[in-house]
Amino acid sequence: MRAAICEAYGPPENVRVTEIDAPALAAGKVRVRVGAAAVNFPDVLVAAGTYQVKVPVPFVVGSEFAGVITEVAEDVREFAAGDRVTGTGITGAFAEEVVAGTRGLVRIPDGITDRQAAAFGVAYRTAYHSLRSMAGLQVLDQLVVLGAGGGVGLAAVQLGARLGAKVTAVASTPEKLAAAESHGATNLIDHRAGDLREALREAIPDGADVVLDPVGGALSEPALRSMRRGGRFVTIGYASGEIPRIPLNLVLIKGVRILGFQFQDVPPPEFRRNEAELAALLAEQRALPHIGATYPLADAAKALRQLADGKAVGKIVLDVSG
Repeated sequence: MRAAICEAYGPPENVRVTEIDAPALAAGKVRVRVGAAAVNFPDVLVAAGTYQVKVPVPFVVGSEFAGVITEVAEDVREFAAGDRVTGTGITGAFAEEVVAGTRGLVRIPDGITDRQAAAFGVAYRTAYHSLRSMAGLQVLDQLVVLGAGGGVGLAAVQLGARLGAKVTAVASTPEKLAAAESHGATNLIDHRAGDLREALREAIPDGADVVLDPVGGALSEPALRSMRRGGRFVTIGYASGEIPRIPLNLVLIKGVRILGFQFQDVPPPEFRRNEAELAALLAEQRALPHIGATYPLADAAKALRQLADGKAVGKIVLDVSG
């Protein structure tokens, strides 16, 4: 089978597509013929050897896939050949076939394409759990989304608007802001055009109730300063490559809460509620991912480079089927 292999840690250009043996099927697992794979920022970090989990080389790059089950182990009862599923893992997705455990697999609803299913999972689950459980987003809350043109950011814009918030999108290009506007943002701020704190103060005079931050770097502190008393600041990741150093006196003076998001920190009852609500949004096509670019599997390195350079609008997807 063809797969995108990282044989040595480094930049995206180190990843090459070649023929390898298909993975063996093991107990409790299924074989999936991959139709599409989504490109996520951690894929860049894993290939560079800078992610929080270090994967020994060589390995198949990619953490999110969608396709159809072609084979199941003898002990698998909950899935069968022919089922369309999506799933995640640290590696293995950028390949024509994936062998995966059943625990993390989700059936793809009728009417949803492989590309949409692959692009939906990680970004939308991250955004929704962050908004619902970490931030406690309420109807008419003022929500600021940093990195609003990226995968998680654009998902947060769309889902925040669906949940009844007033969304302010902060992004780096007119193209990204246009995408955010099309998904429900009412205030659009290009942070490269001027002082972010002043722009947020002008857009939201009374301050933000919630800030969702998947970017970090220089954007975090001015966004925190723009918040009203009692606001909730959720840090998700650091796509800028820089972990912000926040003066803690701001937390004391403004009475805000800073929360870090990880899936395991969501209380189980809320987790199940969130997952059910999100699945319904997808099945009813009331929330669909914005796919800004699609590459063939052969161009996996180019897809990773576009994401690494911060040029992605919404999600980047690899078309593996063709």
